[in-house]
Amino acid sequence: FQTETYAPKIHTTESGAKAIVVNMVGPGANTTMSPRKTRVVLYPSPGMGHLVSMIELGKLFAARGLAVTVALVDSPHDTSATGPFLAGVSAANPSISFQRLPQVELLGSEPPEMLTFEVVRLSNPHLRDFLAGDSPAVIVLDFFCSVAIDVAAELGIPAYFFCTSGAQILAFFLHLAVLHGKSTKSFGEMGQELVHSPGITSFPATHVIQRLMDRDSAPYKAFLNMSTNMFRSQGIIVNTFRSLEPRAMDTILAGLCAPSGLKTPPVYCIGPLIKSEEVGVKRGDECLAWLDTQPKGSVVFLSFGSLGRFSAKQTRKVAAGLEASGQRFLWVVRSPPSNNSSKNSEKPPEPDLDALLPQGFLERTQGRGLVVKSWAPQRDVLAHDAVGCFVTHCGWNSVLESVMAGVPMLAWPLYAEQLMNAVFLEKEMELAVAMEGYNKEVVEAEEVAKKVRWMMDSDGGRVLREQTLAVMRRAKEALLEGGESEATLARVVDAWIHA
Repeated sequence: FQTETYAPKIHTTESGAKAIVVNMVGPGANTTMSPRKTRVVLYPSPGMGHLVSMIELGKLFAARGLAVTVALVDSPHDTSATGPFLAGVSAANPSISFQRLPQVELLGSEPPEMLTFEVVRLSNPHLRDFLAGDSPAVIVLDFFCSVAIDVAAELGIPAYFFCTSGAQILAFFLHLAVLHGKSTKSFGEMGQELVHSPGITSFPATHVIQRLMDRDSAPYKAFLNMSTNMFRSQGIIVNTFRSLEPRAMDTILAGLCAPSGLKTPPVYCIGPLIKSEEVGVKRGDECLAWLDTQPKGSVVFLSFGSLGRFSAKQTRKVAAGLEASGQRFLWVVRSPPSNNSSKNSEKPPEPDLDALLPQGFLERTQGRGLVVKSWAPQRDVLAHDAVGCFVTHCGWNSVLESVMAGVPMLAWPLYAEQLMNAVFLEKEMELAVAMEGYNKEVVEAEEVAKKVRWMMDSDGGRVLREQTLAVMRRAKEALLEGGESEATLARVVDAWIHA
């Protein structure tokens, strides 16, 4: 093998598709002697959360000698957020290239919850053109890109799915068609009735993903189609480690989640996969410097994801609860949602802390509390010795970051699959305790104070912390050479290279 160096540069195709492509320069660049790497294309859905996980997967593949191209479709909402992030990834990982597919024209009449599905569906012809010219050995699809399996099948390219959530969410989706056939009721009509699915803790129907509530809706049908498409794949790669969710994994692999007559494809746990570093943003120094001054394990960290926004009323109740708890805290505060904006709209303005927080709150909590606006370097904060508890929306990326840092969680889910995750975290994995009232209009200040104190000062909180540290050790072992996740990944890549 000759030494290869790579130089990324911007490229625009004839069809108008912009790409950061990888040009090979240096010894062997233009010779036929240099062995051609096995090429894999990754196809994430629009949105930063899924993109981050998919790129971390790409880094693992690239480190094992695969040539990786990430095919991108523009988010129908906002493309600006990904630009600096991708530039940082490209600079740090020259063996990963990016191909931006041409933008598609939306009719404008799609319901907001269908936009992602529609953008991906309309992008199929562009994806077909790209894949026909690129001829990858394998394509790895995000869940929301499941309609692209038709393109892969047409071109004879083996298709795998990447589940950016855990195995318990995967078990539910693999079983969705069975649940659909068992009842004529929508989840939205079931109220507090429990949903029973093999391998996972039963949960109230109110906790089902919002877009699945109406069985006659377009989003529900798109998810149902996604569920059955997974059985057409060559395998499903999951961002978890088997010992974190053993019951769900055993049930899936036994074929107990599958509809009658469908064979479950192989399922590969290769996680926990978290951001290897905070890319492209260097404004978290204030948080980390402040944490350096705090005692070990003493700080409650509150952060609710890039889309998590509380009403002004709820924000004030959190403040009152934190103040009453007497605990140290680091709290990421975001602007409340405005009446004319959806979760996916333009970037919200910076919060006006003086208007949002109770009068005198910042002065009274000075020294033991730090409020930061809109963003904090979450991965780095959780890894800091001073942090002893994480109040989280239960997005899976955040859950895995907390697990890898050995920090126990107070669950405060807000949307998407987070409500299901909260049940699994508390009842199945025993890594969190739920904030009571998260599914009502507001969580009261008294509940915030009570749960924060319980986590930081009680025997129950200490036990939860010890359990989380034990799981952290298993997570790190899974990623070591020969560990369960590392060995699984090696097996998958080896099979692709030698196919």
